[in-house]
Amino acid sequence: MITGAMLRDSIISAANSISNFREAVNILNVFPVPDGDTGTNMGMTMAAAKKAMADVTDDVSAGVVADKAASAMLRGARGNSGVILSLIFRGIADGLKGCHAANGAIIAAALDQGSAKAYKAVQNPMEGTILTVIKSAANAARENSRDDIDATETFEAAYKGAIEALQKTPDMLHILKKAKVVDAGGQGLCYIFLGMLSVFLDGRIVETSEPEDATAAPPVVFDGEVMGEDEIKYAYCTEFIVKKSPDCPHNVDELRGYLTSVADCVVAVDDGEIIKIHAHSNIPGDIITKGLTYGELLTVKIENMKQQHRNAHWGVGDRSEEKAKQTPAVKKAAPEKKYGFVAVCAGSGLEQLFGEIGVDKVVSGGQTMNPSTDDILNAVNAVPAQIVFVLPNNKNIILAAEQAATLADDRKVILIRTTTVPQGIAAALAFDPDASEASNLDAMNAAFARVSTVSVTYAARDSFVGGFNIKKNQCMGMENGKIVAVEDDPNDSAFKAVKRVAKRSAEMITVYYGESITKEKAQALETMLAERYSDAAIMTVYGGQPVYHYLISVE
Repeated sequence: MITGAMLRDSIISAANSISNFREAVNILNVFPVPDGDTGTNMGMTMAAAKKAMADVTDDVSAGVVADKAASAMLRGARGNSGVILSLIFRGIADGLKGCHAANGAIIAAALDQGSAKAYKAVQNPMEGTILTVIKSAANAARENSRDDIDATETFEAAYKGAIEALQKTPDMLHILKKAKVVDAGGQGLCYIFLGMLSVFLDGRIVETSEPEDATAAPPVVFDGEVMGEDEIKYAYCTEFIVKKSPDCPHNVDELRGYLTSVADCVVAVDDGEIIKIHAHSNIPGDIITKGLTYGELLTVKIENMKQQHRNAHWGVGDRSEEKAKQTPAVKKAAPEKKYGFVAVCAGSGLEQLFGEIGVDKVVSGGQTMNPSTDDILNAVNAVPAQIVFVLPNNKNIILAAEQAATLADDRKVILIRTTTVPQGIAAALAFDPDASEASNLDAMNAAFARVSTVSVTYAARDSFVGGFNIKKNQCMGMENGKIVAVEDDPNDSAFKAVKRVAKRSAEMITVYYGESITKEKAQALETMLAERYSDAAIMTVYGGQPVYHYLISVE
């Protein structure tokens, strides 16, 4: 039987295990931009659970321990990989609810719930990722579980199933096979399970150590956080919240079944009084009509993803755990106005700019770190407004922002799905404090959809990507996350990438230069752009962002 004390120690051991290998997970990445962050994000998410275990005594039940860990992980989750990990543990906690000590059958059922929770919450479930690994682990546990089999034996079977699935991930995703690597999130989960198994089998908590030499580790990572964009089958991203009517006869499973038949990337979460829906479809009106049979609409948002696809930007994550900053816990601010804003960005210049255009709270993150769910929630609670718009400005922060929105209990939180800082600035500038909520949503979504973002960063390693033979430290110019220029000089890369986006004309070009670029260097780029785009309004602004030499907005 796995007791509460054993589970507590296994969570501590798991946090230490992923921490020890985080750099090995981070550095080996198919895409050569310096954004390998999966190991750090999963490590920091597990660290939140480890901290929550500090005051857990030996007599606490396994169910209570699991719930405490899962709650801490949700609030401490960073990046897509961290949020998915927290959802796995939330499902496991649901499976252990009310359980004092778990046998093999209970452990297998809990892992099943962990797998189901992750699949249901992810907007675009994809095989060959961490989802496949947890599903295989749960299946292996179920096949090797009975009431008379030791729980430790069942968990060991789950670990072996996870490893087996991890080794098959390259066969499921072509980009993994081409790069001869396995999925990073799945590898991280295997390290976590390995730490837990050390306690279950030997009673030994894995000790923390200096991170392993990443260059000596086997190539293990690439996860969906930096994957190429797939063809969009359904054009409209539809999200809405239904307040359930008291006499609602329907079950959310029926709604989920209907949505699955007409849409993809379906999420349907029943939180008791409300149902939160997310789906991609070509006829959003049908989905909303179906939702109305469950009760009253509280919010509705429809976005054209084909337009956003042209402007999407790759997420950039943590460079190091040591540099991560956390927003301190704050008391909730009483609403003094109708609207407020929270934005995520990195760089003193960008932080100041967001403040100047009306953003109430700026969470430090994006290029240098992925803020946790709790960081974003604390910022939301500190804004004295009834309705708070959140601008994540990074693809890898959206899941954490979504989780923060569900945790806010005394104010309405609306996520504007900006994936770059220039998109976030455009959205904030389009806001009208005298307009209605619906009008502002339309205006902000339309404004950021018009923005194309060029980014210039350095290559973290030698690589061959997209037909480019890239040497370490060369400057890569990217159009919507795709490498389109590789040069030794950042200005040359930036100029070539802008040419790809703007073709022969542009109305406005704004250059945000980072901490590695001098003002004179940025002005030289402005001169190059002005000579080609004489009719465009061109501005140069100090952003101070790390990692990226330039972020350039083209409209």
